[in-house]
Amino acid sequence: MRLRVGVVGLGAAWESRHRPALRALADRFEVRAICTDVTAVAERTAREFEAVAVDGFRALASRSDVDVILMLSPDWYGPLPILAACDAGKAVYCASALDIEPSRAGEIRQRVEQSGVAFMAEFPRRHTPATLRLKELIATRLGQPRLLFCHERLKLSAGHGQARPAGAPTESMRHMMELVDWCRYVVGHEPGTVVGVEHRGPSDAAPDYRMMSLDFSPPDAPGTGPLAQISCGSYLPATWHEAVSFRPPAGLQVSCEHGVAFVDLPASLIWFDRAGRHQESLDSERPVGEQLLTQFYRAVTSLVRKMGDLEDAYRALRIVQAARQSREEGRRLPLEF
Repeated sequence: MRLRVGVVGLGAAWESRHRPALRALADRFEVRAICTDVTAVAERTAREFEAVAVDGFRALASRSDVDVILMLSPDWYGPLPILAACDAGKAVYCASALDIEPSRAGEIRQRVEQSGVAFMAEFPRRHTPATLRLKELIATRLGQPRLLFCHERLKLSAGHGQARPAGAPTESMRHMMELVDWCRYVVGHEPGTVVGVEHRGPSDAAPDYRMMSLDFSPPDAPGTGPLAQISCGSYLPATWHEAVSFRPPAGLQVSCEHGVAFVDLPASLIWFDRAGRHQESLDSERPVGEQLLTQFYRAVTSLVRKMGDLEDAYRALRIVQAARQSREEGRRLPLEF
Protein backbone atom coordinates (compact mmCIF):
# COMPACT_ATOMS: atom_id res chain seq x y z
CA MET A 1 0.00 0.00 0.00
CA ARG A 2 1.38 3.40 -1.03
CA LEU A 3 0.44 6.51 0.89
CA ARG A 4 -0.29 9.55 -1.26
CA VAL A 5 1.67 12.46 0.16
CA GLY A 6 1.12 16.20 0.27
CA VAL A 7 4.27 18.12 1.23
CA VAL A 8 3.95 21.48 3.01
CA GLY A 9 7.21 23.43 3.09
CA LEU A 10 10.60 21.94 2.31
CA GLY A 11 12.84 23.13 5.13
CA ALA A 12 16.57 22.98 5.75
CA ALA A 13 16.68 19.16 5.87
CA TRP A 14 14.88 18.59 2.55
CA GLU A 15 17.97 17.85 0.46
CA SER A 16 19.86 15.90 3.13
CA ARG A 17 17.05 13.94 4.81
CA HIS A 18 13.51 14.11 3.42
CA ARG A 19 14.08 14.05 -0.34
CA PRO A 20 16.44 11.01 -0.24
CA ALA A 21 14.09 9.20 2.16
CA LEU A 22 11.05 9.73 -0.08
CA ARG A 23 13.06 8.45 -3.05
CA ALA A 24 14.27 5.38 -1.16
CA LEU A 25 10.76 4.60 0.12
CA ALA A 26 8.98 5.08 -3.20
CA ASP A 27 7.23 1.74 -2.65
CA ARG A 28 5.48 3.23 0.40
CA PHE A 29 5.11 6.94 -0.37
CA GLU A 30 3.97 8.69 -3.53
CA VAL A 31 4.33 12.48 -3.57
CA ARG A 32 1.19 13.93 -5.17
CA ALA A 33 1.23 17.63 -4.22
CA ILE A 34 3.69 20.23 -2.94
CA CYS A 35 3.07 23.62 -1.34
CA THR A 36 5.79 26.09 -0.35
CA ASP A 37 5.92 29.83 0.13
CA VAL A 38 8.05 30.16 -3.03
CA THR A 39 6.04 29.14 -6.08
CA ALA A 40 9.07 28.51 -8.31
CA VAL A 41 10.54 26.08 -5.77
CA ALA A 42 7.22 24.25 -5.44
CA GLU A 43 6.88 23.90 -9.20
CA ARG A 44 10.45 22.67 -9.66
CA THR A 45 10.14 20.09 -6.88
CA ALA A 46 6.73 18.98 -8.12
CA ARG A 47 8.15 18.29 -11.59
CA GLU A 48 10.88 16.16 -10.03
CA PHE A 49 8.30 13.94 -8.31
CA GLU A 50 5.72 14.11 -11.13
CA ALA A 51 3.40 15.84 -8.69
CA VAL A 52 1.50 19.13 -8.78
CA ALA A 53 2.33 22.45 -7.15
CA VAL A 54 -0.57 23.65 -5.02
CA ASP A 55 -1.21 27.26 -4.07
CA GLY A 56 -2.11 27.07 -0.40
CA PHE A 57 -1.87 24.48 2.36
CA ARG A 58 -5.66 24.33 2.85
CA ALA A 59 -6.18 23.41 -0.79
CA LEU A 60 -3.49 20.75 -0.46
CA ALA A 61 -4.98 19.24 2.71
CA SER A 62 -8.43 19.00 1.15
CA ARG A 63 -7.30 17.16 -2.00
CA SER A 64 -8.89 13.75 -2.48
CA ASP A 65 -5.65 12.31 -3.88
CA VAL A 66 -3.68 13.13 -0.70
CA ASP A 67 -3.72 10.69 2.23
CA VAL A 68 -1.11 12.20 4.55
CA ILE A 69 0.57 15.56 5.11
CA LEU A 70 4.33 15.95 5.51
CA MET A 71 4.87 19.33 7.17
CA LEU A 72 8.59 19.87 6.72
CA SER A 73 8.87 23.61 7.43
CA PRO A 74 6.70 26.13 9.32
CA ASP A 75 7.45 28.94 6.81
CA TRP A 76 5.17 31.92 7.50
CA TYR A 77 2.05 29.92 8.31
CA GLY A 78 3.16 28.35 11.60
CA PRO A 79 0.95 25.48 12.83
CA LEU A 80 -2.01 26.31 10.55
CA PRO A 81 -1.31 23.37 8.17
CA ILE A 82 -1.67 21.00 11.15
CA LEU A 83 -5.12 22.39 11.86
CA ALA A 84 -6.04 22.12 8.17
CA ALA A 85 -4.94 18.48 8.16
CA CYS A 86 -7.03 17.82 11.27
CA ASP A 87 -10.07 19.36 9.58
CA ALA A 88 -9.49 17.15 6.53
CA GLY A 89 -8.85 14.00 8.59
CA LYS A 90 -5.29 13.56 7.26
CA ALA A 91 -2.40 12.08 9.25
CA VAL A 92 0.49 14.47 9.88
CA TYR A 93 4.25 13.99 9.87
CA CYS A 94 5.63 17.18 11.42
CA ALA A 95 9.29 18.14 11.16
CA SER A 96 8.55 21.48 12.79
CA ALA A 97 6.63 20.47 15.93
CA LEU A 98 9.20 22.25 18.08
CA ASP A 99 8.61 25.49 16.16
CA ILE A 100 5.02 25.84 17.38
CA GLU A 101 4.40 29.03 19.35
CA PRO A 102 4.28 28.29 23.10
CA SER A 103 0.97 30.15 23.36
CA ARG A 104 -0.65 27.79 20.86
CA ALA A 105 0.94 24.46 21.81
CA GLY A 106 -1.95 23.40 24.03
CA GLU A 107 -4.52 24.31 21.38
CA ILE A 108 -2.69 22.30 18.69
CA ARG A 109 -2.43 19.27 20.95
CA GLN A 110 -6.13 19.42 21.76
CA ARG A 111 -7.15 19.75 18.10
CA VAL A 112 -5.02 16.78 17.07
CA GLU A 113 -6.44 14.67 19.89
CA GLN A 114 -10.00 15.58 18.96
CA SER A 115 -9.50 14.93 15.24
CA GLY A 116 -8.40 11.33 15.73
CA VAL A 117 -5.62 11.54 13.13
CA ALA A 118 -2.19 9.97 13.53
CA PHE A 119 0.49 12.52 14.36
CA MET A 120 4.25 12.01 14.36
CA ALA A 121 6.73 14.69 15.37
CA GLU A 122 10.22 14.41 13.95
CA PHE A 123 12.85 13.78 16.63
CA PRO A 124 15.92 12.80 14.58
CA ARG A 125 18.29 12.70 17.54
CA ARG A 126 16.32 9.81 19.03
CA HIS A 127 16.63 7.66 15.94
CA THR A 128 20.23 8.18 14.89
CA PRO A 129 22.28 4.97 14.88
CA ALA A 130 24.47 6.26 17.73
CA THR A 131 21.51 6.94 20.04
CA LEU A 132 19.86 3.60 19.30
CA ARG A 133 23.14 1.81 19.99
CA LEU A 134 23.57 3.78 23.23
CA LYS A 135 20.14 2.60 24.39
CA GLU A 136 21.20 -0.98 23.67
CA LEU A 137 24.39 -0.55 25.69
CA ILE A 138 22.50 0.99 28.61
CA ALA A 139 20.25 -2.08 28.69
CA THR A 140 23.06 -4.64 28.30
CA ARG A 141 26.52 -3.34 29.28
CA LEU A 142 26.62 0.15 30.76
CA GLY A 143 23.67 0.09 33.15
CA GLN A 144 21.41 2.97 34.07
CA PRO A 145 22.53 6.57 33.39
CA ARG A 146 23.71 8.62 36.36
CA LEU A 147 24.98 11.86 34.79
CA LEU A 148 24.30 13.30 31.34
CA PHE A 149 26.19 16.25 29.82
CA CYS A 150 24.58 17.53 26.65
CA HIS A 151 25.92 20.61 24.85
CA GLU A 152 25.45 22.20 21.46
CA ARG A 153 27.69 25.03 20.30
CA LEU A 154 25.76 26.90 17.65
CA LYS A 155 27.69 28.05 14.63
CA LEU A 156 25.30 30.92 13.95
CA SER A 157 23.83 33.48 16.28
CA ALA A 158 20.37 32.78 17.72
CA GLY A 159 17.57 33.65 15.35
CA HIS A 160 19.81 33.58 12.27
CA GLY A 161 18.68 31.83 9.13
CA GLN A 162 15.24 30.71 8.13
CA ALA A 163 12.41 33.05 9.11
CA ARG A 164 10.04 31.83 11.80
CA PRO A 165 6.42 32.70 12.41
CA ALA A 166 5.76 35.44 14.94
CA GLY A 167 5.84 34.00 18.46
CA ALA A 168 7.69 30.82 17.44
CA PRO A 169 10.62 29.66 19.60
CA THR A 170 14.00 31.18 18.78
CA GLU A 171 16.73 29.04 17.25
CA SER A 172 18.51 28.52 20.58
CA MET A 173 15.22 27.74 22.35
CA ARG A 174 14.40 25.15 19.70
CA HIS A 175 17.82 23.54 20.13
CA MET A 176 17.27 23.38 23.89
CA MET A 177 13.94 21.62 23.31
CA GLU A 178 15.66 19.06 21.05
CA LEU A 179 18.36 18.44 23.66
CA VAL A 180 15.74 18.11 26.43
CA ASP A 181 13.86 15.49 24.43
CA TRP A 182 17.11 13.65 23.68
CA CYS A 183 18.00 13.38 27.38
CA ARG A 184 14.45 12.37 28.32
CA TYR A 185 14.62 9.61 25.72
CA VAL A 186 18.00 8.31 26.89
CA VAL A 187 17.02 8.28 30.57
CA GLY A 188 13.61 6.76 29.83
CA HIS A 189 11.41 8.72 32.23
CA GLU A 190 10.43 12.26 33.17
CA PRO A 191 12.50 14.73 35.21
CA GLY A 192 11.13 16.00 38.50
CA THR A 193 12.77 19.43 38.83
CA VAL A 194 14.62 21.98 36.72
CA VAL A 195 17.05 24.85 37.30
CA GLY A 196 17.72 27.32 34.49
CA VAL A 197 20.56 29.77 33.81
CA GLU A 198 21.11 32.28 31.00
CA HIS A 199 23.98 34.56 30.01
CA ARG A 200 23.64 37.68 27.90
CA GLY A 201 26.32 39.41 25.89
CA PRO A 202 27.61 42.91 26.62
CA SER A 203 24.99 44.47 24.33
CA ASP A 204 22.22 42.90 26.46
CA ALA A 205 20.76 41.37 23.31
CA ALA A 206 19.43 37.83 23.04
CA PRO A 207 21.11 35.32 25.40
CA ASP A 208 24.30 33.80 24.00
CA TYR A 209 24.24 30.83 26.41
CA ARG A 210 21.45 28.83 28.05
CA MET A 211 21.89 26.04 30.55
CA MET A 212 19.51 23.90 32.58
CA SER A 213 19.88 21.13 35.11
CA LEU A 214 17.24 18.39 35.04
CA ASP A 215 16.90 16.12 38.06
CA PHE A 216 15.30 12.76 37.20
CA SER A 217 15.18 11.62 40.84
CA PRO A 218 12.02 10.26 42.47
CA PRO A 219 9.94 12.96 44.19
CA ASP A 220 10.67 11.53 47.64
CA ALA A 221 14.45 11.16 47.08
CA PRO A 222 15.91 14.23 45.33
CA GLY A 223 19.48 13.94 44.15
CA THR A 224 19.47 10.14 43.95
CA GLY A 225 18.46 9.70 40.31
CA PRO A 226 20.00 10.70 36.98
CA LEU A 227 21.02 14.33 36.56
CA ALA A 228 21.26 16.00 33.13
CA GLN A 229 23.13 19.22 32.42
CA ILE A 230 21.92 20.64 29.11
CA SER A 231 23.43 23.71 27.48
CA CYS A 232 23.32 25.56 24.20
CA GLY A 233 25.39 28.58 23.20
CA SER A 234 26.18 30.91 20.34
CA TYR A 235 29.04 32.64 22.13
CA LEU A 236 31.50 32.38 19.21
CA PRO A 237 30.87 34.91 16.42
CA ALA A 238 29.98 33.25 13.12
CA THR A 239 32.87 35.10 11.46
CA TRP A 240 35.39 33.21 13.60
CA HIS A 241 35.29 30.19 11.32
CA GLU A 242 38.37 28.47 12.69
CA ALA A 243 37.30 28.88 16.32
CA VAL A 244 33.75 27.64 15.62
CA SER A 245 35.02 24.40 14.11
CA PHE A 246 37.80 23.81 16.65
CA ARG A 247 37.43 20.79 18.91
CA PRO A 248 33.63 20.72 19.35
CA PRO A 249 32.51 18.93 22.53
CA ALA A 250 30.78 15.57 22.34
CA GLY A 251 27.09 16.00 21.64
CA LEU A 252 26.20 13.81 24.61
CA GLN A 253 28.30 12.32 27.40
CA VAL A 254 26.60 9.75 29.62
CA SER A 255 28.10 8.39 32.84
CA CYS A 256 26.38 5.11 33.71
CA GLU A 257 26.57 2.51 36.49
CA HIS A 258 29.21 0.44 34.70
CA GLY A 259 30.83 2.80 32.22
CA VAL A 260 30.70 6.02 30.24
CA ALA A 261 29.73 6.81 26.65
CA PHE A 262 30.46 9.71 24.28
CA VAL A 263 28.02 10.27 21.42
CA ASP A 264 28.63 12.34 18.29
CA LEU A 265 25.69 12.33 15.93
CA PRO A 266 24.75 10.72 13.75
CA ALA A 267 26.85 7.57 13.92
CA SER A 268 29.90 7.90 16.19
CA LEU A 269 29.94 6.25 19.61
CA ILE A 270 32.89 5.75 21.94
CA TRP A 271 32.32 3.99 25.25
CA PHE A 272 34.41 2.71 28.15
CA ASP A 273 33.84 -0.05 30.67
CA ARG A 274 36.14 -2.26 32.75
CA ALA A 275 37.40 -3.91 29.59
CA GLY A 276 38.64 -0.58 28.24
CA ARG A 277 37.78 1.56 25.24
CA HIS A 278 35.30 0.59 22.54
CA GLN A 279 34.81 2.67 19.41
CA GLU A 280 31.90 2.06 17.05
CA SER A 281 31.18 3.62 13.67
CA LEU A 282 27.61 2.96 12.61
CA ASP A 283 27.58 4.58 9.16
CA SER A 284 26.20 1.42 7.56
CA GLU A 285 22.92 1.76 9.43
CA ARG A 286 19.80 2.84 7.57
CA PRO A 287 19.62 6.67 7.24
CA VAL A 288 17.61 8.49 9.89
CA GLY A 289 15.18 9.97 7.36
CA GLU A 290 14.19 6.50 6.14
CA GLN A 291 13.77 5.20 9.68
CA LEU A 292 11.51 8.11 10.63
CA LEU A 293 9.29 7.88 7.55
CA THR A 294 9.07 4.10 7.96
CA GLN A 295 7.76 4.62 11.50
CA PHE A 296 5.24 7.13 10.19
CA TYR A 297 4.09 4.67 7.54
CA ARG A 298 3.51 2.01 10.20
CA ALA A 299 1.66 4.50 12.39
CA VAL A 300 -0.72 5.42 9.56
CA THR A 301 -1.34 1.90 8.26
CA SER A 302 -1.66 0.18 11.65
CA LEU A 303 -4.68 0.18 13.92
CA VAL A 304 -2.74 1.75 16.77
CA ARG A 305 -2.98 5.53 16.76
CA LYS A 306 0.34 7.33 17.28
CA MET A 307 0.11 10.41 19.51
CA GLY A 308 3.09 10.15 21.86
CA ASP A 309 5.38 12.38 19.83
CA LEU A 310 3.01 15.34 20.12
CA GLU A 311 2.97 14.91 23.89
CA ASP A 312 6.78 14.66 23.89
CA ALA A 313 7.09 17.92 21.94
CA TYR A 314 4.68 19.60 24.34
CA ARG A 315 6.59 18.37 27.39
CA ALA A 316 9.94 19.52 25.96
CA LEU A 317 8.42 22.96 25.49
CA ARG A 318 7.03 22.95 29.06
CA ILE A 319 10.47 22.07 30.46
CA VAL A 320 12.23 24.86 28.53
CA GLN A 321 9.60 27.33 29.69
CA ALA A 322 10.02 26.14 33.29
CA ALA A 323 13.80 26.60 32.99
CA ARG A 324 13.24 30.22 31.94
CA GLN A 325 10.88 30.75 34.88
CA SER A 326 13.47 29.19 37.19
CA ARG A 327 16.07 31.68 35.96
CA GLU A 328 13.71 34.62 36.46
CA GLU A 329 12.69 33.55 39.97
CA GLY A 330 16.10 32.29 41.05
CA ARG A 331 14.92 28.92 42.33
CA ARG A 332 14.53 25.27 41.43
CA LEU A 333 11.10 24.49 40.03
CA PRO A 334 9.16 21.22 40.20
CA LEU A 335 7.90 19.78 36.91
CA GLU A 336 4.36 18.47 36.75
CA PHE A 337 2.88 16.81 33.67
